[in-house]
Amino acid sequence: MFADLPAAAAWFGDWLRAAALPLWANAGVDPVDGAFREALTWNGAPHDPRRRVRVQARQAFVYATAAADGIEGPWRAVAERGFDRFLSQARRDDGLFVAIMDQEGAPTDPVAYLYEHAFVLLAAAALGRAELARDVRTRLGAFRHDAGGFREAGPNPFQANALMHLFEAALAWEAVGDDAGWSAMSDEMAELALGRFIDPTTGALSEFFDRGWRRLSGETGLIEPGHQFEWAWLLARWGAARGRADALAAAQRLFEVGRRGFDLGRNVAMNALADDLSVRDAGARLWPQTEHLKAALVLGDETAALQGANGLAAYLDTPVRGVWRERMRADGTFIEEPAPATSLYHLFLAIRELERCAGEPC
Repeated sequence: MFADLPAAAAWFGDWLRAAALPLWANAGVDPVDGAFREALTWNGAPHDPRRRVRVQARQAFVYATAAADGIEGPWRAVAERGFDRFLSQARRDDGLFVAIMDQEGAPTDPVAYLYEHAFVLLAAAALGRAELARDVRTRLGAFRHDAGGFREAGPNPFQANALMHLFEAALAWEAVGDDAGWSAMSDEMAELALGRFIDPTTGALSEFFDRGWRRLSGETGLIEPGHQFEWAWLLARWGAARGRADALAAAQRLFEVGRRGFDLGRNVAMNALADDLSVRDAGARLWPQTEHLKAALVLGDETAALQGANGLAAYLDTPVRGVWRERMRADGTFIEEPAPATSLYHLFLAIRELERCAGEPC
């Protein structure tokens, strides 16, 4: 158990630099074409049944950002090679991207999802691909919804998650350029969250909506603690930049709602609450732990951040250092399954925030 945040930051930082980044740049990359693998076993062996666009984009983002942060290693080259391979294989005739490819790069799910494109934009920001990003932003007009925002492909077209990641990508582009289109996008996503996604009574942010962006209830009224934390992190950053006290207050309430799903016995954020904020799924995936840590740090709650860091460390206790346990059962044991590459993005950002904030206010 960590005694304080600086101790946690030192431990996680060493895990990232000495173990995770090197492992996933070697065993986690196809040596033939540079594409990123889907997963590694707990023993660090490749597990690569498919290639999802979200994996290719997230891994490129991680390695490009590691290079930009000055972390020693060949990370920029790893990011460039993987991202360029993805671009050569995944683009459709309409300029959007497929969702899934096989190991040779042939599409197996040719549908273009908004969610995947949010991560293409995020990776493009880390790599400085401004022309690509503007082109993708223009093509996202195909997802535009007449009640505002964007609709997703698939059976749940009106959802907050894909728009949250567009918000994240727009904020990333704001940080590296002066294209007003990104500020307009981040403002639109923030206002949708504040005006439609968040219940003004409970302060909770729902996952699914009808076509008028009215929150769904009952069995479809899902509340995910991890997304309360993730939106809180984003809205706190946006609110601070815009001088919006309402966004900062909403972020604090979202954090408090998410903490309704935090199990102090295991030091973990659970997967899901019902719309009355009772526990719906007491399991605990890895990614909500990273989002809890990020939100606690940005909101200055050091006690919660330390709880989160101690809980997160259990997920990294694996036979080979640098991979992780993805899903914890309600009884605190873990499901034995390969470590998905998608979680490195979550871990990287949480550790980055922890190192930035440890020992001084964020």
